[in-house]
Amino acid sequence: MVLRFKYHPDVKRSDLPKIDARNRDMIKRAIKERLATQPESYGKPLQRTLKGYWKLRVGDYRVVFKVSSDDILILGIIHRKEVYRLIKKRIEA
Repeated sequence: MVLRFKYHPDVKRSDLPKIDARNRDMIKRAIKERLATQPESYGKPLQRTLKGYWKLRVGDYRVVFKVSSDDILILGIIHRKEVYRLIKKRIEA
């Protein structure tokens, strides 16, 4: 099964520019190797208000995503200190 990636507009506009090149490459490789193959095996489900969403831990960054049929919607690639606060705002908007 081939999964397609869709990105929230804020990922490319505000998340990625804040990440240094080394971590950006590490995240890109993790998305390609882990999420593209078996997202449920590598990711952990989120709870409470973020139920239905998943996270992939890559160093100090979290990739928050949602799997639906053939698509993976990536909602954010954010540092662990602020990820859940910002993701809640994106979901509510």
